[in-house]
Amino acid sequence: MTTATCSLASDPAAITALAGRIIAGDPCSPAEARELLDAAPGSAAAEALFAGAQRIREAFVGNRLRVCSVVNVKAGNCSENCSYCAQASGSENDGYKRTKWMDSEEIAKATESAAANGAKALGLVAAWWGIKEGTQLDMVCDTIREFSQNGKVRPDVNLGILENQRCADRIKEAGAAVYGHNLETAKSFFGNICSTHSYEERLKTISYIKKSGMGLCSGGIVGMGENRDQRIEFAEQIRFIEPQMTPINFLNPLPGTKLGHIPPMDADEALITLAAFRFLLHDRNLMVAGGKEVVFKDRLGEVFKTGINAIMVGNYLTTLGTAGEQWRAWAEAHGLEFPATCEELPGSACSTGACG
Repeated sequence: MTTATCSLASDPAAITALAGRIIAGDPCSPAEARELLDAAPGSAAAEALFAGAQRIREAFVGNRLRVCSVVNVKAGNCSENCSYCAQASGSENDGYKRTKWMDSEEIAKATESAAANGAKALGLVAAWWGIKEGTQLDMVCDTIREFSQNGKVRPDVNLGILENQRCADRIKEAGAAVYGHNLETAKSFFGNICSTHSYEERLKTISYIKKSGMGLCSGGIVGMGENRDQRIEFAEQIRFIEPQMTPINFLNPLPGTKLGHIPPMDADEALITLAAFRFLLHDRNLMVAGGKEVVFKDRLGEVFKTGINAIMVGNYLTTLGTAGEQWRAWAEAHGLEFPATCEELPGSACSTGACG
């Protein structure tokens, strides 16, 4: 993808017209979305971008906020070398508790906490390569089956690479509604992030998930050193696989990880990126997930002006998050209903970190 000119990025009227065109049924092109990334913070064009993103959100996914949470059911000692992850092979970060597969009582407590924070779904996340047939798959399915019967929140999973279609089918049969499996980044940048499994393996797992009938939650992380062209490449690949939910994470540069030296993404650039993604992914459920506290700090409530319609609440996998009540206040201040009922939408899970 070649670097685009900045004509659209500096023309508020053109951005407003583009939003209207998208609402009328003519999708945004990758080249146009790339131009939007160049809007200058604080400019009239940036304000038109945010206003347009909110119009597009309302037209395609409404103003009901979707909320989920995650729990790390198996933490640490991961075989995969994802550069952003504290749990990865080769990571020197020790700021979290390593655990084997979580027992039923602990998972029950996590479901109660998620429900108390307004979440309608809880994603079970594990740090490992993924799922193979045999005792591992049996253990996972037993947990999902028990979890699905407690009625607190909907069971979703984020368990890494799937060995074959039978693994996906059995996880679906056990009661998992949604499988989270991120693309993480653009295909052209993936080799900079992970070498222990391939981008193609992730796409194969996504095909298993979709064929099983589970909802697909798939997004990635921005701010890992990719350029703006690659951010649009990533978003276009997300558009191609058509997940029901797309979590957008921001790199939290944790000490001891391979990307620990990269500074957090600039808050204004992050806001403009989210809004440009809404233009390109006009009818997707876009979630702001991990790393947002690090990037936005005291401007966290501004994420709602970018056209996102979903958030992760509570704590994350190895870092703390923002409580549900604070999210409620920010969402309602921006005219969004919190929390939304999401039973009619199979893809309201989220995923971040681990091998998701």
